[in-house]
Amino acid sequence: MINVPIRFIDLFAGIGGLRLAFEKQGCKCVFSSEIDSFAKKTYKYVFKEEPFGDITKIEANNIPYHDILTAGFPCQPFSLAGVSKYISLGHSHGFLHKTKGTLFFDIARILDYHKPKAFLLENVKNLRSHDKGNTWHLIENILTKDLGYYIFPKIIDAKNLVPQHRERIFIVGFKDIDTFFWPKIPNRTPKLSEILDDSPDEKYTLSDHLWLYLKAYAEKHRRRGNGFGFGLAQIDGISRTLSARYHKDGSEILIPQKGRNPRRLTPRECAKLMGFPSIYWNPVVSDTQAYKQFGNAVVVPLVSLIAESIVKSLLHHDRQQLIEGSTLKEVCPLG
Repeated sequence: MINVPIRFIDLFAGIGGLRLAFEKQGCKCVFSSEIDSFAKKTYKYVFKEEPFGDITKIEANNIPYHDILTAGFPCQPFSLAGVSKYISLGHSHGFLHKTKGTLFFDIARILDYHKPKAFLLENVKNLRSHDKGNTWHLIENILTKDLGYYIFPKIIDAKNLVPQHRERIFIVGFKDIDTFFWPKIPNRTPKLSEILDDSPDEKYTLSDHLWLYLKAYAEKHRRRGNGFGFGLAQIDGISRTLSARYHKDGSEILIPQKGRNPRRLTPRECAKLMGFPSIYWNPVVSDTQAYKQFGNAVVVPLVSLIAESIVKSLLHHDRQQLIEGSTLKEVCPLG
């Protein structure tokens, strides 16, 4: 724990996974923003405060000073068509023109205004290959060349912390720190059986109609030579990635049941699969919304380790600055 709280903001906050991670390190959340009304309901239930709404309508000067910006931002297609036009006309072609209309633009403008010491961004791993790498190249250039941050991107699979294959890209950035050590991930293999309920409600068992449909759908695609279909989970292994569409049929993660049709995960099990604490285990929203929320969330134990490394880097840097400042005063006491 730290004595003087490091302040952070929680953008595209969802249900607060990133906030949990940084609060665990003793940091203080001074601002949060989330547009989805159902996610805001969960967030308010957990943190006893409601996030502000649409970040695209919030001016940067209305956001409090902060040391760290966090954001699990959606990956929108970037329209690059206008960039060459702006260049040919002799206009500015910084991030204001390059990313206007995307949600990354709002992260960039807030970083530009507040210049926090650090940030943590999270996105799908395909961000690096999106649009043949053009999207990533643009983001990288804006963060480093336009905004002056050292960045450290890494794709991490959370499978050693939760029983789920879930790869995401994390981008850590620092204003004045040019080295970052990623946390060591425990070398263990959690089992899906560890998070399963003993007596799930019958409503989560697939109907005969849906089960027959999923089997027929899988067989059709098998004949075509592709892998589309349902995923019958290995109880003593890990699951596929939980997605926001899980509420539709649960096909990517089905739990086998002896003598019965397989079943979906319950929302409580989804919370555990993402590493959320017990306050999330009985959602205050419908099952449909809960599935969407957990499918869009971050794996809490993983981001907690990353948050710990970020905070340690900031504190170490501040201590070094203090030591160097003290040494300078000793050498030049009248300086």
